[in-house]
Amino acid sequence: MTIDEVLGDRRWLVLTGAGVSTDSGIPDYRGPGAPARTPMTGQQFRSGPAARQRYWARAYLGWTAMGTARPNTTHRVLAELERAGATSGLITQNVDGLHGAAGSTDVVDLHGRVDRVICLDCAETSDRADLQVRLAALNPGFGAEDLRVLPDGDVDLESTAGFVLAPCEGCGGALKPDVVFFGENVPPERVARCHALVDDAEALVVLGSSLHVFSGRRFVKRAHDRGVPIVIVNRGETRGDPWATLKLDSGCAQTLAAYAESRGLTRALSPLPDQASA
Repeated sequence: MTIDEVLGDRRWLVLTGAGVSTDSGIPDYRGPGAPARTPMTGQQFRSGPAARQRYWARAYLGWTAMGTARPNTTHRVLAELERAGATSGLITQNVDGLHGAAGSTDVVDLHGRVDRVICLDCAETSDRADLQVRLAALNPGFGAEDLRVLPDGDVDLESTAGFVLAPCEGCGGALKPDVVFFGENVPPERVARCHALVDDAEALVVLGSSLHVFSGRRFVKRAHDRGVPIVIVNRGETRGDPWATLKLDSGCAQTLAAYAESRGLTRALSPLPDQASA
């Protein structure tokens, strides 16, 4: 059985995970060789300045990798499929914003976006790149060489003493990345939107997700309960495999590039304008 045989002329909903962004240089959470991960919880982040200092010092040094990552073949093919009317929506568990950068417009950022910052006091949102400039001015010379970048866009750094936090420019409150931390709940209105997309889907394609996290896995279960055809493309087993109509243990970029070529979507396989000389 092939993807074409499962999907046919159906419009399909896409659910993407960390494995989609590994070709852009962002580490995976659970793939082969993935670094050990002990993410900060939302409760820890809110516990006081010391925890927030630890988070922002590590995120400040990791922003170079996360902030400069560029869309890869998978992102570009999905954007082209949206333009061609082949997909009915895209839910991503990633916080890197690369689907939007590639041109996808119908995207639900399930866990938020790391390129945005929100104030815990006044709820005002602002740009993460602007915060990076402010942190650099407050912390001249802070940093170290050859630090390992982790999947959440921070680095493996033990000592964060002396790092100066930047407050909200509007009210002076504490700033937090506009993402769902481990232990936090996805906003209910966002979940409802995803449920609606699943209920309207003619098929579901899961790309680069082990589906270990309930926040994404529930949509696959919902699609299965509706009798919707499900294709899962991921290296290694996933917790959604028993529900899959077709499971492909292969790379997302390789699989989607072949699919795009079979559909004549060669534009999706060309470099983006700012990547032409890379």
